[in-house]
Amino acid sequence: MKAILFVGHGSRLAEGNEEVTKFVEQLKPTLDKNLFVESCFLEFASPDIPQGIDTCVAKGATEIHVVPIILLQAGHSKIHIPGSIDAGKEKYPDVNIVYSRPLGIHEGIFKILKERLSETGFDVEGENNDTAILLIGRGGSDIDANSDFYKISRILWEQIHVLTVENAFMGVTYPNVDEGIERCIKLGAKKIIMLPYFLFTGILMERMQDMRVRYAADYPRVDIKLANYFGYHPILKTVLKDRIAESLQGEAKMNCDTCQYRLNAAEFVEHHHHHEHDHHDHEHDHVVGVHK
Repeated sequence: MKAILFVGHGSRLAEGNEEVTKFVEQLKPTLDKNLFVESCFLEFASPDIPQGIDTCVAKGATEIHVVPIILLQAGHSKIHIPGSIDAGKEKYPDVNIVYSRPLGIHEGIFKILKERLSETGFDVEGENNDTAILLIGRGGSDIDANSDFYKISRILWEQIHVLTVENAFMGVTYPNVDEGIERCIKLGAKKIIMLPYFLFTGILMERMQDMRVRYAADYPRVDIKLANYFGYHPILKTVLKDRIAESLQGEAKMNCDTCQYRLNAAEFVEHHHHHEHDHHDHEHDHVVGVHK
């Protein structure tokens, strides 16, 4: 018997956790009826990953596919989830536990981003040579996550006709949002759309709304809009189903058993992860993936 165990980031805000649970419930009927489907969380919410594995085994699963609902590969996907999987393998040596990869770079992601832009009145098909898109992530210190974020902005730029697509982060790394806005204006943008790359609603979105008001006052000649956050868009179901199919077919590309990042840096990452949460918990929006 095969089980799919979805892993959400987890939030101190109940609303964020309910979004994950509701999304998985909507996804269930579209999956193979012979699969057990469970969900769990990395942190801040229950059940956690070990409890999720326990539930799958208790229901009779002999093969568990752990599928992270995480935007990009970073510390969580490289260290924390594999650590829980290792513990599960030790506890249940007769159960095959397979790790799927995060959402990552997928055509569906760009469809969602373009829809979020359209909702602001932006013409996705037209020429927008006076417009800059500022793609905004939570921010983290993982090189892979940060560079993939830049790759996403480049692919988006290739697909729409705008002056520029710039990057900014809400914390941990640079450029910050102030710097991103300033760069857009220096490049000559008359219109700027702040495009959040977050899965969850929460404190950072509220903060970004306050930022937009401030920028509108500081730059009265520039039309500055804030798009809706990424969210659990229906197209995400397609992306996740692709990741599940990869995993079931043995094609998942997250090789964590021999990853040098994991083997050499686990202790450092664990320390840094907790240290970072100490400094940023008050603004933690659980932007899954672009996070250490």
